[in-house]
Amino acid sequence: MNDILRDRLLRKLDLMPDDKLDQVLDYIEFLDSKYAPRNAPTPNPLTRFAEGVESTLRAGKVSASAISGTMSIMNRAVGAINEVAAAGKSVASGIMGAATGTAEAASPEPVHPVAPPRGGPHELGSQLPHTPGEEAK
Repeated sequence: MNDILRDRLLRKLDLMPDDKLDQVLDYIEFLDSKYAPRNAPTPNPLTRFAEGVESTLRAGKVSASAISGTMSIMNRAVGAINEVAAAGKSVASGIMGAATGTAEAASPEPVHPVAPPRGGPHELGSQLPHTPGEEAK
């Protein structure tokens, strides 16, 4: 759907009274069932739950303003739960990244043995510092 058509539909829907929006949704779902070339992606469980509540309220002939208020509250709740889930995923990713980084840092580097000085102990002694007066001996 192009942006111009989407904006036009939204403008029309914004002017529609709430009780008529139910009819619009019913008609869209009817058209979808008859002519949609593919199935719509399945919404997440929270969205499906909210849609089920809305359908139940509509079937129970609850007033449009009550449905609108209920759905407004549910939308905020679903949004908050989604934010908490996103924050949890971010924390889990951070922990996994830290654990991976720590595991890499904790793994010891290969130890390369230091070769002993060449020439035996007399050269080793020449590398040690001398105390004053030692040269006289």
